[in-house]
Parts: sequence; C-alpha cells; structure tokens
Amino acid sequence: MDRRPGLSVRLKLTLSYAGFLMLAGALLLAVVWVFLLRYVPDAIYSPNRLPMPSRSDLERAFVPRATQALAFLLVFGLVGGWFLAGRMLAPLTRITNATRRAANGSLSHRIELEGRKDEFRELADAFDAMLEQLEAHVAEQQRFAANASHELRTPLAITQTLLDVARKDPNRDNGELVERLHFVNARAIDLTEALLLLSRADQRSFTPVPVDLSLIAEEAAETLLPLAEQHGVAIETSGDITPAFGSHALLLQMTTNLLHNAIVHNLPQHGTVQVDTATGPGSVTLTVENTGDMLSPQLVSTFTEPFQRGTARIRTDHAGVGLGLAIVRSIVQAHDGTLTLTSRPAGGLHVAVELPAPPPHTAN
Repeated sequence: MDRRPGLSVRLKLTLSYAGFLMLAGALLLAVVWVFLLRYVPDAIYSPNRLPMPSRSDLERAFVPRATQALAFLLVFGLVGGWFLAGRMLAPLTRITNATRRAANGSLSHRIELEGRKDEFRELADAFDAMLEQLEAHVAEQQRFAANASHELRTPLAITQTLLDVARKDPNRDNGELVERLHFVNARAIDLTEALLLLSRADQRSFTPVPVDLSLIAEEAAETLLPLAEQHGVAIETSGDITPAFGSHALLLQMTTNLLHNAIVHNLPQHGTVQVDTATGPGSVTLTVENTGDMLSPQLVSTFTEPFQRGTARIRTDHAGVGLGLAIVRSIVQAHDGTLTLTSRPAGGLHVAVELPAPPPHTAN
C-alpha cells in the first residue's frame, strides 16, 4: 500500500529531545524569573546612598542572556538529539536492512545483534529465528518439490515406454499391457492423493472437533486387519477413552499410516504391532510399536522425510509412495502436537504422538 512520505523516526526523536530540553530550560528560567527577580525591589541604595542594580536593570540583563541560553539549548538539543537518536535506532536500521534482504529472497543473512538483552535485541533474535525457520522450510519444500517431480515422472515415463512398445508392435497381446498400465496409473493416483493430503495437512484446512483417539485406533486396526493377517502380524490395541480435539479424518489417516508402516516393515512372520492410547496432564498420547529389523538412530531420523520407505527401500505393491510418515508428521504439526520416533532395542520402531488435551468445554 502506498503511503504519503512523513517524518522519519530519527527526526521525530530529535525534535522530541530538543523540545524536551527547551521546555526544561524554559521552566528553569521561569523559576529564576518568578522566584528570584520578583523579590528584587525596583530601587536599591547602599548605606552610603549610592544606587545599586534594580529589578529593571536585572531584567534587562537577564532577558538577552536567557534568550541566548534558550537558543543554545535548541541547537544543542537538535545536534545531540540527532546523534543520540541515530545511536538508538542503529539496531533498527540493521533489522530493516535484513528484512529487505529477506524480501529479495536472501534467507541466509542473520542480524546477530550484539550487546545485552533489550527490546531491539529481542526483536533481532526473534527475526533471526524466523529467518532460520523460513530457510529450513524453503529448503524442505525445494527438496520435496524435487522428489515429488521425480516420483511423478517415473510412472509417466513407464507409461510412455509401454505405449511406445505397443505402438511399434500392433500385433502384441494388449492384456499384459493394460494390466501394467493399470498398475502404474494406480500408483500415480496414490501418489497424487498423498501429495494432496500432505498439502491439506500443512495448510490446516480443517475444522477441529472432539474425537476419541482410542476409537480411531480401533477403527484403523480393524481396517488393516486383513493386511496384517496377510503378513502374519498380530495387532494388539489397548487404552481407555482418550479424548482429543482435531480432524477425525486426518487423525484417522495418521493412525492408519502408522499402523500400515508398522505392518509392512515388520518381521516376515509372527510379528506384532502394539497400539496404545493414554491421557496425561494436558496431553493425550498415541503410541504404535512394532517388531522388526534393528534400526540405527541415523536411519530413524530420516523416516519422516518424504519418499523414504523403511529399511528395504524397494518398490513393491505395498510399499506405498514414501509419504506415509511425512503425512503423519504434517498431521501432527497441524494439530500442534509432537512426533517422536525411536528404535527399539530388540528391533523395530516405537512411535509416539502427543497431542494437546482438548479444552474443557470441548471434551466429550
């Protein structure tokens, strides 16, 4: 929005300093005038009857000197105020320059204002923290866009290859071609839907309502029970009523992704998945724990990055599109919660989702 030019803050402070100094000087001169000169008589004679300076004489001598003193205070206030205002506003100038650089796309610059803590330093530190978060977020979005482009390009390239082969060999049986195209198209649709869900969670475009995490966990477990039986994995659920506040659809998707990940990346046979919900002081917790291979902390730290797929990073009919835990992380962040992934000493993964407890008036 265009604004009309106005006085700078430095000039306003300078005029304020000079005006206050002039006011203080005028008050001091007024005190001298009122409380001293008014008690001087109009004519004073010494004992030997020689005339002495009267009040009129003192007034004639006082007024020019007072005027000169006020003029000096005005000049001194303007010069000193300009200098002091510049010193006081120097940190603000650095913050403004950093803001302009950030607006031009340079997020790596930091103010790093030195000195003891005051209002300007608090503002500079907060701005540096914001720049750091923005830089990390932009870098993450760039990596995500690159990975998403690569993942979306793969099924399109496969489809193009299959169509080229079919066009060069018109007598070939199209049954296998149609089946492979159907599989590739299904994976592309799954990836697109996962990207849309991830975007929805990041934008927090949902209306929170009271939900029960224990019921959501049971619903997700019942939905994935055939997949668990296919992999020879047992699902165990426990926990009392666990009231939370958020999107039922997103929290169900979060729990389903966690269970799906725990089932797919479990032991080949006789594996287990333990799902627990609990209510604590000021928060509710959902934990999903599964048996499986030994995982290093370095590997676990990459699981929430987009397009990561467990230990055996291969494409199979159940490996998903590599966005399961990335979607979980976005959903948890959209609900102002925390997501913690740790490797189990005996092998497998332990996932804990902690969400804020619902406000009292929204509890079921």
